[in-house]
Amino acid sequence: MARRPLPRILSKDGAQLARTQLARSRELARTAADSATDVLHPLITLSRGLRRLASAGRRRWADTPKDRRGPLLFLVACLVLVVVLAPYGPLLAVITVMAAAGWQGRDRTPRVPEGPDESQTERLQALYEALVPYFSVPEDPAPLYAHGGEWQKAVPTHEFDDAGRVAHLVLRYPAYFPDGEPEARARIERVLTAKAGRGREYRFGWDEEGNQLAVTALAPLPPDIVAQHFVTAPGETVLGFTDPSEVQRTLPLSYGEEQLDVPPVVWRTGTRSTEPHLLAVGQPGSGTSTLMRSLALQALRHGDVLIVDGGGTGEYACLTGRDGVLAVECALPGALASLEWAAQETERRLVAINLARQAGDPPPADTRRPLWVLVDRPSVFAHLAEVDGREDPQALLRVPLRHGRAANVTVVVAEHFDGLDALSDAVRQQTRARVVLGPTATCQVESVLGAAPPTTPPAQVPPGRGYARLGQGPVHRLQVPRTPDPYDDATSDA
Repeated sequence: MARRPLPRILSKDGAQLARTQLARSRELARTAADSATDVLHPLITLSRGLRRLASAGRRRWADTPKDRRGPLLFLVACLVLVVVLAPYGPLLAVITVMAAAGWQGRDRTPRVPEGPDESQTERLQALYEALVPYFSVPEDPAPLYAHGGEWQKAVPTHEFDDAGRVAHLVLRYPAYFPDGEPEARARIERVLTAKAGRGREYRFGWDEEGNQLAVTALAPLPPDIVAQHFVTAPGETVLGFTDPSEVQRTLPLSYGEEQLDVPPVVWRTGTRSTEPHLLAVGQPGSGTSTLMRSLALQALRHGDVLIVDGGGTGEYACLTGRDGVLAVECALPGALASLEWAAQETERRLVAINLARQAGDPPPADTRRPLWVLVDRPSVFAHLAEVDGREDPQALLRVPLRHGRAANVTVVVAEHFDGLDALSDAVRQQTRARVVLGPTATCQVESVLGAAPPTTPPAQVPPGRGYARLGQGPVHRLQVPRTPDPYDDATSDA
């Protein structure tokens, strides 16, 4: 039997033609509506004015006391009689009513001033003059940037906030500028940060093909979102929150008495994750312990947690005794015993899963339950182990780090910048998800994340504020949810 050709509307070309015709029809309808609005604009204005005059008349009649309504009606009747008997009276009355309706029906929306005002023009001119030494060379016969030149040619787009400061800019720069060199970019970004207003974070978007630079002033991330029940699937963990333009997902959260939809940075763990382990680095007081407590609370919803605290300050004592918390170790002997058990548990899970697969059975239930190993400041234990002549606890993390993905074992390591040199090669190589918190230099962020931060550092860095990068993905601004220690005296009752 010969195949019948598909109808044209069902073929690829027919579908493309249908979409083109639909778009053309929408464009024609939009053009017709705009043309009709322009033609009928006087009629629309008169009808709006008549409606406003009628409303004013009704309000006047409702505000008039009942004992005065009779004389008012008599006065109106006398005026109507005079208009009717006067020469050209009705015509003059109609003209007067139409003029009043046109005046009342005019568009009263205040017009937005076109272009920047005087102070904004001075800002743009100063910014333009500051870029002249970097975007011009003596050999250029028609320089785009020149002293005393016009900034309008170099700044096609500009926006200002309510305070009169720069909110968004698009700058054109000459093609010979070396925009591929990080040093040259850094110089321009420093100048723009100083001239656009210090104390804010800026995102710079370099369009090397179009020779344009987009500068955007970012709003600060909300630092007061507390840890709560996040709406996530099993295997998803919320590291913190970022800019709305960076992720395509939001979470409904309680922010004080309000309900907000906040974009999260979601870290996916488990057997299908490409970044099964995480390394968090920061300065003292930057919020790494807060991040660890937040991760522990989320992990307890679906799995078990083993905590090894090298700081010894009792940051995780609040988790002792909770369902799912296997142990909270602060001493070296307990840490060694717990990490040795974690390594043996990882091996046991691998053997059980392998046997089940060979028999054609699903993995046992105890191997499907996630196991989280949270290690805070392992460099302290490494030093103590070296002094006592014992094994470095990081050596016991090799098995969970290398084989934890297949065994549903997740390892999270938190360390300070001064202890990064003491981290083992296994920790450095297997922790593909990275977080940097606290006030840090660009070189420090790049050394940990493997990429430079996309924004300038903020002037004031609250606890839990930093950057996150999952594998080879983009670098996100991050604000960790507040998860204070309830046993801390500085923690409020709320």
